[in-house]
Amino acid sequence: MSAVISTIIVNYNAGEFLRNCVDSLRNCSLEIEIIVVDNASTDGSLESLLGLPYVQIIKNPANVGFATACNIGVRAASAQFLLFLNPDCFFKSGALTRLLEAMRADDRAGMVGGFLTNLDGTEQAGGRRAVPTPWRSFVRAFGLARFSDRWPQLFFDFHLHKQPLPDHLIEVEAISGACMMVRREAMQDVGEWDEGYFLHCEDLDWCMRFRQKGWKILFVPSAQITHALGVCGRSRPMFVEWHKHKGMIRFYHKFFRHQYPGVLMGLVTVGVWLRFGLMIAYYSAKRAGQALGLGRG
Repeated sequence: MSAVISTIIVNYNAGEFLRNCVDSLRNCSLEIEIIVVDNASTDGSLESLLGLPYVQIIKNPANVGFATACNIGVRAASAQFLLFLNPDCFFKSGALTRLLEAMRADDRAGMVGGFLTNLDGTEQAGGRRAVPTPWRSFVRAFGLARFSDRWPQLFFDFHLHKQPLPDHLIEVEAISGACMMVRREAMQDVGEWDEGYFLHCEDLDWCMRFRQKGWKILFVPSAQITHALGVCGRSRPMFVEWHKHKGMIRFYHKFFRHQYPGVLMGLVTVGVWLRFGLMIAYYSAKRAGQALGLGRG
């Protein structure tokens, strides 16, 4: 029987979460092709998959980044529907079937995502969201979203998880790359993941391009996926922050440079790198505090 869904999991030191993710897929009643693209993990996470006949493992000799690894996985995939899944995700019963049903019900649905939750069951930011334009990002960074009740159009928060969970599927501007089902036909129309991103913002880039081509992006609240956010990057937070902020700059310049005057875009760029500097200072202070604590111990 041919696969209905090809699942592409990009792994980088996900530990025991990787096997849990694969087991979650195997518990689904659908026929699923599982492809794990490993970005040179060193934690032995792949060992738990060795000998499993239903998992295809592709080992990259180096960490080539998320977007590039996703594209490598696509070239090995055979199904009409492609599921991009982080290794620290696992499905609640029936969730994957509901995503597929939503995709099949609308021929113009190019991308579908579900109700992304933290380990404690609370909704995770990013599962349903509006596009973070430079202005929206400024509003969020400086806490101006608190004025949204009075001026909702001006001080809109692009993260929608603080809004009531809808009781039916809705169309949104963007979903998270942590769990993203894509129609192959739509991907062929839009193009592959942009490999100019190494980590972060590549999912937003793709969402922008899907909508530019007229494909719908759907959010299915009845499809719950638990995501242990940050597992793969927790050992290298500064590395992650560097690529996150670099990705933000690429995203803004790629899609908004014609909408914002040069001076304003320059201020946006300065703001992004200022935020990066603050994050590095935070992690440096945290590391120094931990080292001091160990020294005292």
